[in-house]
Amino acid sequence: MAQPEIVIIKYNAGNIRSVNNALIQLGYRAEITADPEKISRADKVIFPGVGEASTTMAFLKEKGLDTLICQLRQPLLGVCLGMQLMGSHSEEGGVDCLGIFDEPIRKFVLPRPNPDNLKIPHMGWNQISNLKSDLFDQSMEGSYVYFVHSYYAALGPHTAAGTNYLLPFSAALQKDNYFATQFHPEKSGPVGLRILKRFIEL
Repeated sequence: MAQPEIVIIKYNAGNIRSVNNALIQLGYRAEITADPEKISRADKVIFPGVGEASTTMAFLKEKGLDTLICQLRQPLLGVCLGMQLMGSHSEEGGVDCLGIFDEPIRKFVLPRPNPDNLKIPHMGWNQISNLKSDLFDQSMEGSYVYFVHSYYAALGPHTAAGTNYLLPFSAALQKDNYFATQFHPEKSGPVGLRILKRFIEL
């Protein structure tokens, strides 16, 4: 079977290499590029990210990637900041985002008092539940995946998986050909690799 053409969008955000390494581990090759033509013709597009929302949106607009991402018709997977940038607006820098999902991105607020000594950013392993996307199979219900973030999308009509830290929120979103995870599948062990594999095989 021919390998799908996979592109990882190259922009001013981190974790691109770790996503690529996970794909290599699965036996896939991906091209890391910001070339609009290559992104447009790829079979699968991955939009990773670790960074700050407002400066990253400015970079995407400067390169014309904001318009391109919203026009894609092949499956696209946003990860962490990539997912947040697909929302409507982010409280991180008070910036309008791509608007693929209607959900605004809000900052976690610690309770006062904080008897459980919870911290921001949320960093660590949390269970996902109420799985509603082809990214998942039902054996993944209740699986632990790895999060590192200070901002979140609330539960809403596009929630494809939920979790809880300080409050219930969306661990994954889906709308049409757009998929997104707040957690890092590339850092989530065997279950994360299975999620990436399911995305590539969609």
